[in-house]
Amino acid sequence: MAKHGKNYLAAQAKVDPEQLYSPLEAMELAKETSATKFDSTVEVHLRTALDPRQADQQVRDVVVLPHGLGKTVRVLVFAQGEGATAAREAGADMVADDDESLKKVEGGALDFDVAIATPEMMGRVGRLGRILGPRGLMPNPKAGTVVSADDMGRAINEAKAGRVEFRLDKTANIHVAIGKVSFEAEKLFENFAALMDAIRKARPAGAKGSFIKRITVATTMGPGIKVEPNEAQALEVSG
Repeated sequence: MAKHGKNYLAAQAKVDPEQLYSPLEAMELAKETSATKFDSTVEVHLRTALDPRQADQQVRDVVVLPHGLGKTVRVLVFAQGEGATAAREAGADMVADDDESLKKVEGGALDFDVAIATPEMMGRVGRLGRILGPRGLMPNPKAGTVVSADDMGRAINEAKAGRVEFRLDKTANIHVAIGKVSFEAEKLFENFAALMDAIRKARPAGAKGSFIKRITVATTMGPGIKVEPNEAQALEVSG
């Protein structure tokens, strides 16, 4: 068993492992129990009752967090012509519009957080699947990252504002970052509420009953904090 440092143990002592905390209490406790010197990421881990092997039990969607992620999001766009022009005007950090730039990405030039593509470019981008896929960077229509030139500005703005993709993994869990420890607890709570609202709306057709079994919030290298799942799933976002 791994040995934890005194900072972690002191943080862990503040968390009752048997208690289910309200969402706001969990955010406050996450801030209080951050055990790193840097500005840790606050993450939500959801244990589901879904079967990832079943096509009708998949979860994959996006949420725009109202307060963003607290980091600069670098956007790469695969586009040509009008799409490339729109991407540059909207503030894309990089535009891959020719064979040379595609080869750079294929060679490992992955200094970006989100990749967006126009439908016309997907035939060529598809060949980069083995590079982009494992890193979660492959543009996908379901995730809103395959868009027309007319929609390019909105897609880039959302990506930079805090648009986060979430998906069910092979172990039936969903892991999503919702901000930084430096955020006010209320802002973390509002980001969390937006996430839970989006997950509820992304409920798969094959889900039976309440498909979220357990919710844990934790900071980078911090202890896990259990959230009351019914209360969390009842959260809604107005507007």
